[in-house]
Amino acid sequence: MVEIKTDASIEAMRASGRVVAQALTAAREAAAVGVSPLELDRVAREVLREAGARSPFLGYHPEWAPVPFPAVLCVSVNDAIVHGIPDARPLRDGDLVSVDCGAILDGWAGDAAVSFTVGRARPEDSRLIEVGEEALAAGIAAARVGNRIGDIAHAIGRVCRTAGVGIPDGFGGHGVGRQMHEDPGVPNEGRAGRGMPLRRGMVLAIEPMVIAGGSDDHYTARDGWTMRTIDGSRASHSEHTVAITDEGPRVLTAL
Repeated sequence: MVEIKTDASIEAMRASGRVVAQALTAAREAAAVGVSPLELDRVAREVLREAGARSPFLGYHPEWAPVPFPAVLCVSVNDAIVHGIPDARPLRDGDLVSVDCGAILDGWAGDAAVSFTVGRARPEDSRLIEVGEEALAAGIAAARVGNRIGDIAHAIGRVCRTAGVGIPDGFGGHGVGRQMHEDPGVPNEGRAGRGMPLRRGMVLAIEPMVIAGGSDDHYTARDGWTMRTIDGSRASHSEHTVAITDEGPRVLTAL
């Protein structure tokens, strides 16, 4: 069931979204050659603690996962697309890092992700990140009253396919509210004019995941969480929580 949020609820979600943005910014600023994903997780934990927020990631245990998620950040490096578990291996020069964070504050959730490179960026990685951000912007622009879920999916997919990048099948965005994951699902590829109508008060996490080289193939690593590209190609992940309003889409997870 899709919950329609009131104006007051959206304002509360803006507060949780701001905490997410602060945590992502702090993690990105802390990322450097020699710094481990575990250290980035500690930085984000401190941001959440100071804000009085809790993590919807920590202890999250969907039925398909072998163990609960052990961190407040997903840190996915190079060929890891999403759901990377932070570890102690230091980041290296040129690594492509995707960081995903959620926060629950006063009962309302926010969810967002950002990708960046550490040290000297490879031009192809910079372009991959740029494509993901362009796809996110296109999806957000389509999140308007009167459109449909398929319009968001089509906008994202068109940017990705035009750029020649892959889109991992079966993964996409979702509703956000009291829970991090709510209805409806928001695919990253689809047909315009199809799917659920978008209504004022819907709040969606829109999150393109893109793979260099054009392959859509992926697999789940031995940890049961990390999703990796099948051929070792690098990946990027961009995400915002977005409210649909009469005035247009409102990004709730910006600073």
